[in-house]
Amino acid sequence: MVRPTISLALIFANLGHLYVHMFTAFYFIIILSIESAWELPYHQLIKLWAPGALMVGLAALPAGWLADRWSAPGTLALFFIGLGISTLFAGFASTPLELLISLTGVGLFASIYHPVAIPWLIRNTDRNPGKALGFNGIFGSLGVALSALVAGLLVEAFGWRSAFLLPGLIALATGLFFLWALLTRRIGDRLPRENQAESKGRSHLSIFLLLLLVMFIGGLIFQSTQTVLPKVFELRAGNILGTGYAEIGVLVTAVYTASAAMQLVVGHLADRFPLKRLYLLMLLAQIPLLWFAADLSGGMLIAITALMVIANTGALPAENLLLAQYTPAHHHGLAFGAKFTLVFGAGPIAVTLIAYFHQQSGEFHQLFTLLALLAGLGALTIALLPRKEKVRSTLAS
Repeated sequence: MVRPTISLALIFANLGHLYVHMFTAFYFIIILSIESAWELPYHQLIKLWAPGALMVGLAALPAGWLADRWSAPGTLALFFIGLGISTLFAGFASTPLELLISLTGVGLFASIYHPVAIPWLIRNTDRNPGKALGFNGIFGSLGVALSALVAGLLVEAFGWRSAFLLPGLIALATGLFFLWALLTRRIGDRLPRENQAESKGRSHLSIFLLLLLVMFIGGLIFQSTQTVLPKVFELRAGNILGTGYAEIGVLVTAVYTASAAMQLVVGHLADRFPLKRLYLLMLLAQIPLLWFAADLSGGMLIAITALMVIANTGALPAENLLLAQYTPAHHHGLAFGAKFTLVFGAGPIAVTLIAYFHQQSGEFHQLFTLLALLAGLGALTIALLPRKEKVRSTLAS
């Protein structure tokens, strides 16, 4: 009998993280071409992603529940296959309504990954969960980075439809291979093990709720910056490489590639130092960076936004381990589902804010100022958490 291998599970978990961030960010580059092709304004087209962004959040909770009750690998098979099919449909859309429906499907299936794959990854990691999450986080950051580059190059070379069609085929093929590996038992799952939150659920509830508030703030910052950076670079950094789709894609790629390594560094530190301290440092760093990004342009804007994204995504390994620490192991899927319902539920709020500020002023100064204030609120909330020992002692199962 073929035994499940941890290495194959890690490969699929990392590929999934790459895909989910690529596929939910493709549209932010593709939209710049559709503006011309369909002769529709940016603020109208960006709203087509709002239902999809909403689904990424709303469907995360039932996705986590399904993984807890049924099968985490089985639910991930739905993620790969559904994401591929929805993206293919987006490539064939000929009206705003068809594109809206397709993007909603992308959001629906994208919602599966985080609440299912992250606890699955933690369960299937023998040691150093922080390092494993940090390495997995690199693929998420590369997904955002490559989405801009891949979409920009495909749009320039073959038109905007190709930026949906080719990735959709790749995701579908990956899903079929994942399904084969699951059916032949080359991948599987481990049973959740008890942690401290099993016996201290009531005392940890208030901490869990505070974490959810901060995670929502972090999600709103991430969703806002990921969505708006291509447009901001078009407005304020066109003198660097130009304002073509590929050139803007290169700038966004540079910013998110720079942030990738930071997650591995913080993940490594999360196995050795108090999680609260690491998490707080990442939140504090975002406040001045977001404030400066409100007014900068050119090369300084690129540098500041790179540091801003590094701080935002660098917080994720500590954040995810804190969440695992304060929730019962057999409810990890549900807990991470609640987190990502809020984190990705911030997506439509971000889209609404971006559309509003662009319609009012044609710029995003007020958006970045608001995000800086929210980062301050998040840091203050984390500062109120009690001190806790290192994660190694709390996740020693």
